[in-house]
Amino acid sequence: MSTFTLVLASKSPRRREILEQAGIPFVVRTAEVEEVRRPAEPPEAYVLRLAQAKAQAVERLAGERVLGADTVVVVDGEVLEKPSGREDAARMIRLLSGRTHTVITGVWIEAETGGRGFAERTHVRFQDLSEGQIKTYTLSQEPYDKAGGYAIQGLASKFIDRVEGCYFNVVGLPVARVYAALTSEGPDGGH
Repeated sequence: MSTFTLVLASKSPRRREILEQAGIPFVVRTAEVEEVRRPAEPPEAYVLRLAQAKAQAVERLAGERVLGADTVVVVDGEVLEKPSGREDAARMIRLLSGRTHTVITGVWIEAETGGRGFAERTHVRFQDLSEGQIKTYTLSQEPYDKAGGYAIQGLASKFIDRVEGCYFNVVGLPVARVYAALTSEGPDGGH
């Protein structure tokens, strides 16, 4: 990865932490992108479109690759993004309680020769939660800037029965797959 500079087109502190913990050097450069799902847009297409828009909205200099990402939670076909407030967070946690849901992260890597993306899916099972547990959780500040209204790496970790797939995808970035895409053989790292 020494032949290019990675630019993270994300304000997410969790994505920064994941890359730092993995020892992947990067700089942060973000631009505002409207995050509105189109009518009947499939969740995977939605997160890929946003990841691409974020990567392409950032100025890319020679020798740089820009990484854009977006994450949503899907349960029964309903797409859960960041909750709008406490009641919305409680509604989301009630939907997840005692059930399995899917976390989908769209990733786009924009390089000099173009871009490519992928979507990663992880299945997460929540324990049955009481109204008291839901209330206590939503009184914390944790749910409010996270898709689905919870942080698997934080207070909500005690509610998680099972994870099938990439744990880091649930946090916000499937780092092993990103690393493989950045280091793959071929012209411009497979791009």
